[in-house]
Amino acid sequence: MSSQSPALRAAILIVSTTAAKDPSTDAAEATLRSVFEQDGGNQWTVAETHIVSDDSAEIQRQITTWTEPVEEGKHIINLVVTTGGTGFAIADRTPEAVSPLLHKQAPGLVHGMLAASLAITPFAMMSRPVAGVRNKTVIITLPGSPKGAKENLQAVIKTLPHACLQAAGANSRALHSGGVKKLEKEAGVGSQGHAQAQAHTHGHSHSHHHDHGHSCHRHTHSHGHGHGHNHGNLVRLSSENPKSNDPSLGPSRRHRSSPYPMLSVDDALSLIAKHTTYPTTTTAKVTPDLVGKVLAQDIYASAPVPAFRASIVDGYAVVVPSSGHLRGVYPVVSTSHAAPSSNLVPLKEGQITRITTGAPLPPGANSVVMVEDTVLISTTKTTHPTTGQEIEEESSVEILSDGIVKPGANIREIGSDIPLNTLLLPSKTRLSPASIGLLSSIGTQSVKIYSPPTISLLSTGDEIVDPSLPRELSLGEVRDCNRPTLISVISQAGFTPLDLGIVSDKQSNLETTLRRALRSSDIVLTTGGVSMGEFDLLKPTIERSLGGTIHFGRVNMKPGKPTTFATVPVKNNDGTKSQKMIFSLPGNPASALVTFYLFVLPALHQLAGISPVGLPKVPVVLGHDFPVDKSRPEYHRAMVTVSKEGKLIATSTGGQRSSKVGSLEGANALLTMPAGNGPIKKGEKIEALMMGELRSELA
Repeated sequence: MSSQSPALRAAILIVSTTAAKDPSTDAAEATLRSVFEQDGGNQWTVAETHIVSDDSAEIQRQITTWTEPVEEGKHIINLVVTTGGTGFAIADRTPEAVSPLLHKQAPGLVHGMLAASLAITPFAMMSRPVAGVRNKTVIITLPGSPKGAKENLQAVIKTLPHACLQAAGANSRALHSGGVKKLEKEAGVGSQGHAQAQAHTHGHSHSHHHDHGHSCHRHTHSHGHGHGHNHGNLVRLSSENPKSNDPSLGPSRRHRSSPYPMLSVDDALSLIAKHTTYPTTTTAKVTPDLVGKVLAQDIYASAPVPAFRASIVDGYAVVVPSSGHLRGVYPVVSTSHAAPSSNLVPLKEGQITRITTGAPLPPGANSVVMVEDTVLISTTKTTHPTTGQEIEEESSVEILSDGIVKPGANIREIGSDIPLNTLLLPSKTRLSPASIGLLSSIGTQSVKIYSPPTISLLSTGDEIVDPSLPRELSLGEVRDCNRPTLISVISQAGFTPLDLGIVSDKQSNLETTLRRALRSSDIVLTTGGVSMGEFDLLKPTIERSLGGTIHFGRVNMKPGKPTTFATVPVKNNDGTKSQKMIFSLPGNPASALVTFYLFVLPALHQLAGISPVGLPKVPVVLGHDFPVDKSRPEYHRAMVTVSKEGKLIATSTGGQRSSKVGSLEGANALLTMPAGNGPIKKGEKIEALMMGELRSELA
């Protein structure tokens, strides 16, 4: 196989805070490249290298990027090797970062590396390597010492092609035809080859376990036993990166209190605004579908409205004499209807033209007399131009006006409604039905708008069942009311939701669904799975599987304390890369709706170019005493009504428990109740966020 050109692609990840600051301090990359070139049987090409600091989230983001599924025909990374961060120092966290990413463990590779190292020094037991498969990529972690990394990689390099081919989907039956002896011969290993490999490693320095050669705690000892620091202590992950539970450690190791700092609502909103991207633009045809969309350009009148002098009443076009007196009998010489016309007869003083509302004035006319101010004097027989039937047509009419008739009366002059080049709709205007009519009136065919954001939503939990399920619930089951509610409010807000259904409490299912949603949506909205239970997997999935950043995981509010906001680096379906947002809302119905309005709606508005963002705020008067929470501000579901005196009066919809669905019915507002010791008294003013239309006591 050595005569073949390299067919397998490897990536090297240097985990070192020191090297991340100064890449020139790293010596491991060159060492590992030489192992692939000299010991890899001409089967490897190092396709990617990257340096990250000793930070779990950075490690996971880079590995996730390399191991994501690729489109058919594109090359995958077959092998990821990391170097650094596998020791016992506080900063060493590579195994903890990599383990949650693995879909399959590879203990045999770990044993092979440790066995080779233990043949050199008993301090090999101080290293903590992990290995396994993620999607179609094999991942192994090596020590930070260049010599230690080299010896570990040499111990397994000859068997890795077989592992990588299997992981990539090769036919196992075909690979194993001929038996183990054939595989050993092709790989150049076996009992004899293995002994030779071990003999070869004895010739290297015992600096094998300088696992921190790249970290900010870099050791300078010349032997691996220099790691004699706190070997008997359990190494715990720093709560900083990542903060979420590690599901692989089991429920007994989960956090007993949330590791996420409690943010105020204002601080949470500031973080959302900071991480929400600028809206993008697109060109759209002017149709009623544009209602609710936001203009991304100024619209000027490209033509005057009206484009011709038109009558605003039914009556008679006249030429007003200099005296202004018109009383008398006049011949009707022509008619003008509200229809296209190219043969209007010029009107002279002493003549009149019968005219309908909206019809163009004949040349020479300078005023219109209403039909109510006239009397028919005589008629003449004529033929109807359409039916051909004989009809009586007006011949002469008497104008009854006693006073002075002014020129310009009852006429819409050219541009009197909309002058040419007038600014009609400024950029950032949210289009209304009237806006569509205005655009149509000046002949605008298309406009530039801010692209409406796309939002996917899903519910999580093994206990959640679809509300359409036509059977009685089993013990422990709950019908999903969050998804239908949120789909309704998203649609009501003018956006189109993508329903991803219900996802079970299984991390692999959750990861797969979230990845699909992130590629096709600007925002992913989830409910449930954000509290402290062992099956609350959203935070670990976001941080540990998707390589995302959780910007907040708790908010000082009631309801909705565990609300979570994160961003995830995503490679989109079109190949571009971007940061996408995930809002993980609590599973209780009232909490989910309140936090949607408070946090998700402003992000949707910002992405859509809508300003101001979020629910409109109005001052209201309390209709009765309202209790308050001692420690957390509360968003109280209430009904706001316009009283007969014109005041906005707020009354509670009842019990405010976060799981109480009934408190949502009838609520059109959220009252922003501050924390305190006593009730807020009837008659006091408070701010309300309006979710729906005002009610009125007026008949």
